[in-house]
Amino acid sequence: MKGNDKLVAVLNQLLADELTAISQYMVHSEMCDNWGYDKLHKAIEQQAHDEMRHAEWLIRRILFLEGVPVVSKLNPIKIGQTVLEIVSNDQEDELGAIRAYNSAIGLAHEVADHATADLLMEILNMEERHVDWAEIQRAQIAQLGVENYLTNQTGGAAR
Repeated sequence: MKGNDKLVAVLNQLLADELTAISQYMVHSEMCDNWGYDKLHKAIEQQAHDEMRHAEWLIRRILFLEGVPVVSKLNPIKIGQTVLEIVSNDQEDELGAIRAYNSAIGLAHEVADHATADLLMEILNMEERHVDWAEIQRAQIAQLGVENYLTNQTGGAAR
């Protein structure tokens, strides 16, 4: 089914955002693993897997709309150097994703592509959960102090 060209272009931009997020989350996840923060490693790795699903769904939709998925484009990746920077960078990017998805949903409704709007709503809801997770982490860091917070992120002394 031939889709709206402007909407397909927006879907490709969202795809670039998701592919960038995958890379950023994977690096951040592995950094946390390297530092021994097992709980953070697993949580951030799960978010990377969520972004992989989003990318897969967007590719499928672009193909369905007879577009060409552009998988070679990435946005700048912001690698944090501390856990607070990691969480903050990821939260900032998720907030940008929420704005982009809301805009894309509006366009999808404008061009009467409600199935695409539904897909984008599903992804938007997941992105909002990622922001909520980051807000919780930042609140815990502020309330507990970074040292106590990080102590809670380890799997214990045994490895």
